[in-house]
Amino acid sequence: MTDTAVASSRLGHFKAALRQSPPLLWSFLYFFCLLCGYYVLRPVREAMGASSDVNALFPPAMIGWFARHGVALKELQLQVLFTCTFLIMLVLQPVYGWVVSRWPRRVFLPAVYGFFIVTLLGFYALFDSGVAGRGMAFFLWITVFNLFAVAVFWSFMADVWSDTEARSYYGYIGAAGTVGAILGPILTRALVERIGIAHLMLVSAGFLVLCIGCLLRLRRYAVQRETQRKLVSGEVPMGGTVFAGLKLVLQEPLLRWMAVLCIFGVGVGTLLYNEQAAIVRQFYPDPKAATAYYATIDLAVNILTLLIQLFVTRRLLSRFGIAPALLIPAGAIVLGYAALASSPLPLLVAVVQVITRSSEFSLNKPARETIYTRVAREWRYKAGAAIDTVIYRGGDLTFVWVHKLLSGFGSTVVFGAGTVVATAFALGAWKVVGEAKKLPEARSR
Repeated sequence: MTDTAVASSRLGHFKAALRQSPPLLWSFLYFFCLLCGYYVLRPVREAMGASSDVNALFPPAMIGWFARHGVALKELQLQVLFTCTFLIMLVLQPVYGWVVSRWPRRVFLPAVYGFFIVTLLGFYALFDSGVAGRGMAFFLWITVFNLFAVAVFWSFMADVWSDTEARSYYGYIGAAGTVGAILGPILTRALVERIGIAHLMLVSAGFLVLCIGCLLRLRRYAVQRETQRKLVSGEVPMGGTVFAGLKLVLQEPLLRWMAVLCIFGVGVGTLLYNEQAAIVRQFYPDPKAATAYYATIDLAVNILTLLIQLFVTRRLLSRFGIAPALLIPAGAIVLGYAALASSPLPLLVAVVQVITRSSEFSLNKPARETIYTRVAREWRYKAGAAIDTVIYRGGDLTFVWVHKLLSGFGSTVVFGAGTVVATAFALGAWKVVGEAKKLPEARSR
């Protein structure tokens, strides 16, 4: 079959899926708006994190405290930001657990996005008035927003779709999000010089309002599906304790291995991200050349992700299940890190970065999320959210400090350690596949 015929076949399946499944279009729009709204603001976060002016990023009181203790805050900028992010996650996780335990889906889903909309309006006021320390506050907020908002989205998708449907549609839904991720920075580049950073907060808030509209429409389909299959309704509070998610992760082997997969997956990305920055500073001292290098990587990641989501993910998940979607990328990352340990050149770093990020977005994430269509609601909304927030940021925090300790020994040592981390990631993927096979084919509660 020619490439044209293959593309035509995929397009035909896509159109048929839209006709057969009305909620699919709303799922597309939901994820598109969510990631577009996030990526409108992501360049602002990156600029804050990379800023060499600590006075523009941190509040004066924090700068003064570090100065009195003889610590150069500039040298620990990212480490301080990631540590604060993790501490915030520890506080918010039980709050989120309390909300989903006490309130039905029709209340807590809009409430989560409503909270982020209100805080965006607050950041509009902060940036518009130039309040000191707004950079740090925004960096921490958007990191929390990204994890919680996306975790809630995928948990809700498992209410709407069955396991079989998820394997067929999650690749397409992910592609809609990727299109949003591409459009977001384009909007930022087109608007930021005209309307300023403060007004970008309002643009993002507008996309979140559309997200609420989409989830209200999709809720009807979730209720329909639960009624037809005699599942426990999401329209009643699920009960349980605020720490039930973390307890489930400790008790259930599948969730434990998913947490391991998350931690070492974050480790792979964090070590590569931080060491890449050091290599870029060495090989591309000109800021324009460095910007072009990063832009090329982002473009390659988004294009490859979109192609895999449209032409590979559905077929792989539908025919073979989650195993190849988890194990093939894991093996490729191990080989990539091994190659970097022997030859840490910018081009090879870029290739491994593209493989790592695109495989996470297009294969690993959809494969993991299909698992939640076969388990109880508490696993999805509590344990899944705990893995995607607190445990994720715990891994981030751990490996940002690990990189700080190893970076003095050079890139070869960092990537050598990264090979070990990537191997642990592959082991986690293998164990998740094995534990997932023990689940029933469909959720019974």
